[in-house]
Amino acid sequence: MKFKFIAAATVFAMMSLFSLSTVHAQEEDPSPAPVEVVELDSGNTAWMLTSSALVLMMTAPGLALFYGGLVRKKNILSVMMQCVFLMGMMSVLWAICGYSFAFGGTNPYIGGTDFILMNQVLPDGGNDAIWATEMIRFVFQGMFFIITPGLICGAFAERMKFSTMCVYSALWGLLVYCPVCHWVWSDAGWLYSGKYEALDFAGGTVVHISSGVSALVCAIVLGKRLGFGQAPMPPHNLTYTCIGTALLWVGWFGFNAGSAGAADAAAVNAFVATHLAAAAGVLAWSAMEWFKHGRPSVLGACSGAVAGLVCITPAAGAVNPIHGIILGLAAGVVCFFGCTSIKNKFGYDDSLDAFGVHGIGGMLGAVLTGVFATSELGATGGLIETGEFGQTLNQIISIVATAVLAIIVTFILLKILDATMGLRVTQEEELQGLDVTQHGEEGYIFL
Repeated sequence: MKFKFIAAATVFAMMSLFSLSTVHAQEEDPSPAPVEVVELDSGNTAWMLTSSALVLMMTAPGLALFYGGLVRKKNILSVMMQCVFLMGMMSVLWAICGYSFAFGGTNPYIGGTDFILMNQVLPDGGNDAIWATEMIRFVFQGMFFIITPGLICGAFAERMKFSTMCVYSALWGLLVYCPVCHWVWSDAGWLYSGKYEALDFAGGTVVHISSGVSALVCAIVLGKRLGFGQAPMPPHNLTYTCIGTALLWVGWFGFNAGSAGAADAAAVNAFVATHLAAAAGVLAWSAMEWFKHGRPSVLGACSGAVAGLVCITPAAGAVNPIHGIILGLAAGVVCFFGCTSIKNKFGYDDSLDAFGVHGIGGMLGAVLTGVFATSELGATGGLIETGEFGQTLNQIISIVATAVLAIIVTFILLKILDATMGLRVTQEEELQGLDVTQHGEEGYIFL
């Protein structure tokens, strides 16, 4: 009996101690919460990969045909080679260090080395959604890195040495594009949030202002083409230019709507606003030509479409489609004067109007974003909605900062390259054409 009592007491004590220890463990060392499984959204992934392909198409064949048709026939291959070579060189440079310099680090002014050689971007055996999402941003943003120096090529077309163009484009991408991209689109950037937050949905500042202002400096430093102003230099194939315009227009849907980062309502709004801005740009530029020259031209209609697309780029996620029409009309008129009256007054040879369309159109779009931005789309309200000048002022600050950096770095780079490599081909080579002298090929061979 005594043994049974002791045994029962022992079992009871052990059960009590177990219960107390379990409660204590639950209080002091709780079980970890279940890990949330992050899954890759197939719809968003498909849209972003498609958008990346559309933006790449803008460089070639889009820009290659658009610019190629505007130069003389002895230089068409040189323009196409610039576009195709930049697709190769800038892609590799982006993977090595460009992406890291644009999006890495926590410094508000300069990117870091977090993503050098695609570190933290490559498959790592962990959650597929995490590295794949980073890789999507890598490849989508990389297409912007490709086309932006390609836009500058329009300013020095038909006269810059190909070797010098390669070195200039690589250095410009790292020293101008990456810093501005970091300012505007990196979480740490000083223009991304805070006191000076600037709205740039798809690259009005990062792409068009940086390239357009740099293009103007290139045109001035390199000087005019031989015979500019004395000999006629009409576009040799406007059919190419028209086809290139159509490809750019379609590709721009990936450029702007893809910048939403997902197949969502923001992408829908950006898509429609982009289309209507381009359409309005065609009408405005054609109307200006009709009024001034008595008839509209195919080149004018194409230029108006691109001007409208440039102007809506920073605003596509902050304004509605009706505002897009207003921006397109404004771009068609203002860029028309930029490519005619302003260029003629100052006499610089911006061969394919890179500054007149991208520089002026980008600055106009950035300012008008601050005017028409609406909080209904999740953006900071602009001047019309709030009656306050704050957002417009931030837009102007971003324009000035980008322009100053682009001017200083471009000028220094060109002077260094001129002293070491030389900027221009020889007079004999320029007269013969860059297709033969730089690449040993001809664009047209008729037997």
